Parts: sequence; structure tokens; C-alpha cells
Amino acid sequence: MANYSQDFYFELIGFPGVSQKFHILVSLAMFIVYSLSLIANGAVILLILVRDHLHQPMYIIIGNLALSDLLFDTFTLPKIIAKYWFEAGEMSSVECFLQMYFIHYLGTMDSFILMLMAGDRYVAICKPLRYPSIITHKVTIATCLFSWLLAASIALVNPFLVAYLPFQRQNKIISCFCSTSSLLRLARVDVTSTRQSLLVVALCVLLIPLFFIILSYIIIIKSIHLSGHADSWQRAFYTCTTHLFVISLYFIPRVSVYIVNYTQLILNPDVNVLILCLYSYFPHVANPIIYCLRTEEIKCSIGNIFKRRIGFTV
Repeated sequence: MANYSQDFYFELIGFPGVSQKFHILVSLAMFIVYSLSLIANGAVILLILVRDHLHQPMYIIIGNLALSDLLFDTFTLPKIIAKYWFEAGEMSSVECFLQMYFIHYLGTMDSFILMLMAGDRYVAICKPLRYPSIITHKVTIATCLFSWLLAASIALVNPFLVAYLPFQRQNKIISCFCSTSSLLRLARVDVTSTRQSLLVVALCVLLIPLFFIILSYIIIIKSIHLSGHADSWQRAFYTCTTHLFVISLYFIPRVSVYIVNYTQLILNPDVNVLILCLYSYFPHVANPIIYCLRTEEIKCSIGNIFKRRIGFTV
């Protein structure tokens, strides 16, 4: 233990194999992604807040998803952008573990919100007449608040387990943020038990909501099949495809990456960082665009704003 130090810090490396002459391009791409996420998710949140006809359970849940995605990007992207622009990639151990906490907090929150969306779609399609009495504003707000609190508690596991591991005084993180997998590679002891414990937590956070999501859609499909109405299939398809696409963007890459990390399959470091960035940030930009294009109320609200703006300008 003489070689270890509790007074340690971390340095974000980002893409280790990218030449310095391309750093501006990499950082510019990240800045564009963050700007798009900030504008798109911020617009969805603002629209839901200011438009009275969007104060409905489904849009409240969408607003929570947009807030979670926006916070995730805000806690991670500015630091790696600063690393490329100002060589400010160093982080204290407290900063790194705090960032790790919010990464898992907001990632867990996304999983819970997608489960709430599936529950909302189940009631809306299978019990349409009882929907207003079951999915009320109070119930929606209470379940969203409970999800935030539960996710906050579960996310404590990762920094709690990792913070007790011994690290060298200086640690280079080959990633764009303080991910658990990156820190486990830097620990100077055998982390097999820690890795297994964190994998169990991660898969529970992913697979339990995914189980309820799949179950809800099985019941939806069965209910529509028994109804025998062609218009029911069309309505359900239009309602559910958006949610299913968002679910695929979130769950499939994460489950795959967790399994790869557990098996410790060796990938090219730059490829590994790229995959991490793609599945972390692409859904955050895509989600608000998908909802704006596929949700009539949001699409109409945006259209009315542009019409008024154009009319005012003219």
C-alpha cells in the first residue's frame, strides 16, 4: 500500500489515439452535440411548462426525460470540451466521484422514466375509459418524484464501492467522463468482486424496468389482437413506435456494453470511447426530435410559435 495515495486526482484523456491536430474537430463535435441537446431538450421542457394543453401526464413524463438528459450532458460534456480547448482535463477525486454519481443517477432515472412511459401507454390503450381516473396529474407527479428519489439512492452504490479502492496519485482516464469501468481499470487491486457487484446493480436497473416494459407491450398486443379492430392496430402502432424506438436507443447498447465490460473484452481504446459517447449522447439529441415529430400536440405547438413569429416579423 506504500505506492498508493489517498491524495489522488484524475485526468480525462478523451480519445487517446486522436492526433492533437484533430482535437479542435473532436471538441467542436462535442460542443455541437451539447448545444443541440441544450436547445432541443430545453425547448421541450419550456414548451411543456408554458403550454397549458401540454400539462398532461404523458407530457409531464416526457418533460422529466428531457430534464434528465439535459442534466446528464451538462454534468459531463463541458468538462471534456474544456479539456480539449483549455487543457483543463484534471479533476480531483471528489469531482470525479461526484460526476460518476450523477452519471449513474441520471442514467438510472432514464430507465425509470421509460418504464413510466410504458405504463402510461398500457393504460391509455388497454384501459382508455379509465385512463383519466388512473393516470392523474397527482399520480404522475408522485411517481416521477419517487423515481428521482429512488434513482438518487441507487446511484450511491457506484461511488461508494469505487471510492474505497486504492489508486495511484495521478490517474489518466481514457474516456470522456468518469465512468465506473474506466476507474475500475485504474484500481491497483483485484476488483473482480466490485465489478460483479456493480454489474448486478446495473443489470437490475436496466433489466427490471425492461421486463415491465416488455410485459406491458405483450399485454397491449394481446389486448389489441382480441379486440379485432383494424383502427386499434393503427392507433397503437402510431402511439407505441416512438416509445419503442427510444427504448431501443437506450437499453440495447447499454446491456451490450455492460456485458462486454464484465467479460473484459479488449477493444481499441478510441473505439471504446466512441461507443460510450454514441450510446450516451445520441439518444439525448434524438429523443426530443423524435417526440416533436411524432407527437401531434408538441408539433402543433411548435408550428404555432413559428407562425406567430413569422407573422410578427412580417
